[in-house]
Amino acid sequence: MTQAMNIVVIEDNPMHARLIERLLLGVRQAQYQVQVAGDLATGIAAVEEGGVDLVLLDLMLPDSEGLDSFLRLRSRIDPVPIVILTSMDDMELASHAVESGAQDYLVKGQITGELLSRAVRYAIERVRARAEEWRSPMLRLAHQQFLKAAQIIRLEDNLRQRLLFPQRSQVVTLSYRRDEYTQVETVFGYRVQHVLTMGPTKGGVRFHHGVNLGEVTALAMWMTWKCALMHLPFGGAKGGVRVDPGALSKQELQRLSRRYTAEIIDMIGPDKDIPAPDMGTNEQVMAWMMDTYSEQKGYAVPTVVTGKPVVLGGSKGRKEATGQGVVYVVEEAARDRGWDLSERTAVVQGFGNVGYHAARFLSELGVKVRAVSDVEGGVYREDGLDIEGLARHVEEAGTVVGFEGADRVTNQELLEIPCDVLVPAALENQITARNAGELRCRLIAEGANGPTTTEADEILADRGITVLPDLLANAGGVTVSYFEWVQGTQNMMWSLKEVNQRLRQLLQRAYRRVVDRAEAGGTDLRTAALIAGVERVCEAKLIRGLFP
Repeated sequence: MTQAMNIVVIEDNPMHARLIERLLLGVRQAQYQVQVAGDLATGIAAVEEGGVDLVLLDLMLPDSEGLDSFLRLRSRIDPVPIVILTSMDDMELASHAVESGAQDYLVKGQITGELLSRAVRYAIERVRARAEEWRSPMLRLAHQQFLKAAQIIRLEDNLRQRLLFPQRSQVVTLSYRRDEYTQVETVFGYRVQHVLTMGPTKGGVRFHHGVNLGEVTALAMWMTWKCALMHLPFGGAKGGVRVDPGALSKQELQRLSRRYTAEIIDMIGPDKDIPAPDMGTNEQVMAWMMDTYSEQKGYAVPTVVTGKPVVLGGSKGRKEATGQGVVYVVEEAARDRGWDLSERTAVVQGFGNVGYHAARFLSELGVKVRAVSDVEGGVYREDGLDIEGLARHVEEAGTVVGFEGADRVTNQELLEIPCDVLVPAALENQITARNAGELRCRLIAEGANGPTTTEADEILADRGITVLPDLLANAGGVTVSYFEWVQGTQNMMWSLKEVNQRLRQLLQRAYRRVVDRAEAGGTDLRTAALIAGVERVCEAKLIRGLFP
């Protein structure tokens, strides 16, 4: 669910203020929370309380008039974007405000809900594009992890500097038509290739309202280390579009997917860069991307993407591969500890593709999955949930909340439920210094990318909680994507049994490499996995040399 945008309207005319508030609250494509202030001082105070995304400002106010209103406001709230509300006879004044830093202006007598919503969203997007593309908690975490590994192995400075940022990045603004055909939306899209040394690059495409260049770069970095750890012949890549896919119809999603593919078409290809599904995308989006690419080439090119439907050359087992891989790694860790999984309990944060399949496969092994959650909240049952029954409930209700026979819990409460295995399979930065001391699990298997912060890692280590890091635990998706790519290039399809056997084998080998490296170096498993991936990439770069 998209988070509501908080708007402050500074307008002394009650009729205009009510109209703007009514138009914003009536917009279908986005959610707004609106606060109205009748003078500049009240408006400034409201914004300074924090959490405001944008201000709509009338320049003629009881306690300030003209450009002075804008300048006083901007000096107090910058960089919160400001859109000017003006009348026809104040157009020149509004233009001066835009020249002085306002994002846009709207003429009061001509405002419609769609026009107002678009001005608000685009103003916020422009500010974010200018100031926050690289400002990402995920990128900060990826850099912290890499620099820690680099320090331990005393990585040569030239390589360290090179690997901090991607080799290629493309930022595009792409337009697509809404179902109301005259409405054209413009959004930001990205494709990042971190390292080209290892072969073609590989990585998913996510559609999410929080995507930015920093996030995509972090995910591409992790994909580089992940592929190297798994000994896959790929460098890391990632793509994304900053959009809420839940607000789009199927037709709008198709137009957006095809337009995004057309914008990045020179970067991708079966021997260059192979996209795959990620958050907010699925095998249908991959089918549209494949078709768009193939139409440009004049013939079918199934290997340009992975994670597509089996009928178009997709691999059996790809959809469930990430969740399946999490469970294979948990089985290895359980074997090392002498655990009988049929006597163990688990909690899964997230019930999307990864979380559902992880919960399902754990349940099939006899593990009692006590709790799961989604963006709406979580459900808990001491004796274990019926995962297939819960899946049917989600299909009907759209959320795990309300599942019969289970108690409701919050996402935060869910993380603190006593269990043997905790699987964070939702978003990044879920386990932090604030809550790591409250977790009551013995093993964490990271189904999501970057769910645990560096500070939390230290707390968990002190408490004796083992973390199976994302580079290893959720590598099943890219591994079966590699299998799909191989099957496509060979025109030879494997059975589901073959896919799962090969997946288990590669994950077992990677798990053993990480454990052995951790024991030899006296590090945690995450650092060991990073070192294994970074060293392999650096070895390849040094052997290939520098051109020219």
